[in-house]
Amino acid sequence: FREDLKKLLQSVREEDFYKNVVLNIHSYESDGSLSPVEIVKQAKERGLKYISITDHNTIEAYLSTNILKESIVIPAVEFDCFYKGNLLHILGYGIDIDSEVLKPLYAKNKAERSRNIVRLFYLRKPEEVIEKIKEAGGIPVWAHPACCWTLSLEEMLLDLKVRGLEGIEVYYPYNGLRGILKFYSKEHINELADKYDLIKTGGTDSHGKKLLF
Repeated sequence: FREDLKKLLQSVREEDFYKNVVLNIHSYESDGSLSPVEIVKQAKERGLKYISITDHNTIEAYLSTNILKESIVIPAVEFDCFYKGNLLHILGYGIDIDSEVLKPLYAKNKAERSRNIVRLFYLRKPEEVIEKIKEAGGIPVWAHPACCWTLSLEEMLLDLKVRGLEGIEVYYPYNGLRGILKFYSKEHINELADKYDLIKTGGTDSHGKKLLF
């Protein structure tokens, strides 16, 4: 499944990520507004090809529902990490939700997955997150990297790739607060993805009532 998913992600075009593929969505199981079932319903009504619910530090959206039976759903999770002075989000796509290796990294209660101030006290090490995602059959991807403050994004990317990172979120609408605190351009991220042969992903990072803006 892992290799098939890699091929699928590599086949998705840039325009798809702004039209019918949304691989970064948050449900009310972390800090989003919609239930997992409502997200899938809206996605099907809008004719989306693929979606991923990427709740912070939890896969409860998949454990508490039957949404994985839907062919458009790719299981995923987003872990809060801290690395060299930066808050990073590492996505894990295609993970086995029954895997034991990721369980120590999941939030222990709702506050650890929904409240920003609480989540800051439970940051994980990205190298461990990347390793465990791969052990669970998933593909580790760096989410919204343009928001990281670092003198060399390329150097940080190389550090993470050496530790097993396989993808980077390129197609992301940097708006709101992240539009203000953006330190690198989407074009720069795209160039780095090509240079280091990384899988490119994208999504709206929706926390509200609409999956697409």
